[in-house]
Amino acid sequence: MKKIFSIVAGLLATAAMMAQEPVITFEKTSHDFGRIQESDGRVSTVFNFKNEGMAPLVLSNVRASCGCTTPKWTREPVEPGQTGAITVTYNPNGRPGKFSKTITVTSNAKEQTLRLYIKGEVIPKPAQPVNKYPFSIGELSVQNKNLDFGDIYKGSSNTLYIEYANQTDKNITVEVSQTSFIGAVATLPEVKAKESGKFAITFDAAACPTFGPVKQVIYVKVNGKSEVSDAYAITIVANVKEDFSKMTAEELLNAPIADIAKEIDLGVLPAGKSKVAKKLPFANAGVNPLFIRRIIAANDMSFPAVKSGVKSGKKLLNFSVNTTNMAKTKYQRTITVITNDPKNPIQTIRLIWEVQ
Repeated sequence: MKKIFSIVAGLLATAAMMAQEPVITFEKTSHDFGRIQESDGRVSTVFNFKNEGMAPLVLSNVRASCGCTTPKWTREPVEPGQTGAITVTYNPNGRPGKFSKTITVTSNAKEQTLRLYIKGEVIPKPAQPVNKYPFSIGELSVQNKNLDFGDIYKGSSNTLYIEYANQTDKNITVEVSQTSFIGAVATLPEVKAKESGKFAITFDAAACPTFGPVKQVIYVKVNGKSEVSDAYAITIVANVKEDFSKMTAEELLNAPIADIAKEIDLGVLPAGKSKVAKKLPFANAGVNPLFIRRIIAANDMSFPAVKSGVKSGKKLLNFSVNTTNMAKTKYQRTITVITNDPKNPIQTIRLIWEVQ
């Protein structure tokens, strides 16, 4: 009898606890925006809810399924019988077409997780006329101010073109600067009003002094006016590579082999020093001399140019680390070593150290 009484008492207690829980009910759980215009911007809808339970209701989180949907909700506890709201805003910018999004609501209600839904269709903005010459260099309009030559082999050259237009009502003159390995048409003595055309820019990899990624800026003078600034600049990038495709079987057999550890621990470096001397160990495991074409490193490391080839065997390369602006902590940097090893010309090495 006592056992039955205990079970009944437990059930009554559980029922009483459940009766005291908050209960969340929504006027609607989905909303269809229908067809909306992308050009009109954000749209919003409100999901009203009521606490029909016997204890305060708290929404702990409201999360949308993507960043294009933003929810805002009642943050303070909602007492029994009172109401709250969740405002959901959708951003259609750059998202033409149909959409369907989910908003997950988490609370202390009897049903702890609920989902709300929005959907609709975004009508895209009308296509705008394409401006063929969107960039300006003084009075000269150009199609592009950046030229990417991509991979280019040492000893070769390539030519790209920049289209231009004089969209003013007056004639103008144009002069494009050159460097030792960037050739350009020297002058356009007269570009008539409303006239368009193109000028050539040549990248001569044979004359380029470095291997690997190269960035060069040249400047344009329009009507005799120019300045060292982005307004008059054309940026040129390329990746200069060594061409191993013409090597004979014998040359490949006797080729150098760059043997460098993938990770090197420099140990503890003293703080506040402009030049801490270190050594980079590497080996030529091949037969013919190994040439280090370039070492690409951060500004706080300095590597000397290595002009002579490294014969077969091990070698230590001197370099330095500037710890002047380094805090006392652990560091890691990666360096890129470019060599004439035909099988592995580009290697990435991780350097680690601690400044004390």
